[in-house]
Amino acid sequence: MKPIAAVAGIAAIAALFVVYLNRTPEPAAPAPTEASATTPTSSPVSSGDTPLPTAGGRDELPETLALLTDNWLTNWSVRSIDLNELDIGIRVRDPRDRIPPIDEPDFIPVAEAGDWPDDREPGIALTVGDTSRFYPLSILTRHEIVNDSIEGRPVAVTFCPLCNTGIAFDRVIDGTTFRFGVSGLLRNSDLVMWDDQTQSLWQQITGEAIVGDLTGTRLPILPAPVVSWGDFKAGFPDGELLSQNQGFGIQYGLNPYVGYSTSARPFLFSGEIDDRFPALERVVGVTIGDESKAYPFSVISSERAVNDTVGGTPIVVLWGSPETADALDGRVVADSQAIGSGVAYNRTVDGQVLTFAPLGDSTFADAETNSEWNMLGQAVSGPLTGSRLDPVPHRNEFWFAWQAFFPDAAVYGQ
Repeated sequence: MKPIAAVAGIAAIAALFVVYLNRTPEPAAPAPTEASATTPTSSPVSSGDTPLPTAGGRDELPETLALLTDNWLTNWSVRSIDLNELDIGIRVRDPRDRIPPIDEPDFIPVAEAGDWPDDREPGIALTVGDTSRFYPLSILTRHEIVNDSIEGRPVAVTFCPLCNTGIAFDRVIDGTTFRFGVSGLLRNSDLVMWDDQTQSLWQQITGEAIVGDLTGTRLPILPAPVVSWGDFKAGFPDGELLSQNQGFGIQYGLNPYVGYSTSARPFLFSGEIDDRFPALERVVGVTIGDESKAYPFSVISSERAVNDTVGGTPIVVLWGSPETADALDGRVVADSQAIGSGVAYNRTVDGQVLTFAPLGDSTFADAETNSEWNMLGQAVSGPLTGSRLDPVPHRNEFWFAWQAFFPDAAVYGQ
């Protein structure tokens, strides 16, 4: 039985968010069923040669938004959206970083992880150079952004719980390293980030600046699939885990959005929902170049290996690890419903395009060499043993979010 019955699910979640959005943030650790909120972790700063912005266009702001952002230096007059599209997610004066990003992340070796996370727990896997790191979604639901640096490369690892979008970005723009935070605003229910340097606002699902001096700038997306902890530690025994010791006094492993993924309708979303799939069904959303395509879990879970081409690139979308837990279902992530994992890779290895088919629950074989591959795109037996498929930029967003931001994109199986 679900922690929140399906009939009452959306009402309970709405009640939870009403309490959350209207309460006065306190520095104490949040209760297990509340989203975390603390005071901002940083003040606006200038980095490198980037000057502090000068606020403009404030007279065009909707009244409530103007009131809560009266000390922002965002240049509202430069934008690519209608300001009325912005929803206020946290109704306090200056809501920036009331959900605190992690700016000094602490990691431990996989070998020292102990009994947490549970093997079923999902997280974002990111590899830069020879370093692979796992960012549990149960930590990211509390912080939404991790400003990290891997082998000297500044990255931002982000997760929007309301849209289920986990994306990693390169956070260097024109030679300047940017620090990103949670603005407290939403658009189509998706996280809107802000940067300290120009106080521009950024759409998390696309990585594009939508308001402010950097409007139109896009952050490079780094391939970072969502996989289970069990798969990650088996594939990267020398990898690193974002630890529970982040200095916020939060008990990780619990879900502050109990029952959300089994709700009938997303929170703070007023757009039309395409009824071809349930609003909160997950899709593997692939974007390569100017082309995007969605692969719904309900479709790919039966095929398990989808060989396709997007943006001129031969890709394979794998579905497996069927026991991977839903981070947005039960109160305890490790005990939540199983949803599986969906990941996308470039299927070209050493100039040869491979064709994949499923083997076991989490293994696959290519027709060309009959090598065996795991969910991490690693060849574990056969002629290509030791080879690795390169992930392509993709997300596991909810169907409603995909439709809101990529309304004209193709959908596999349709």
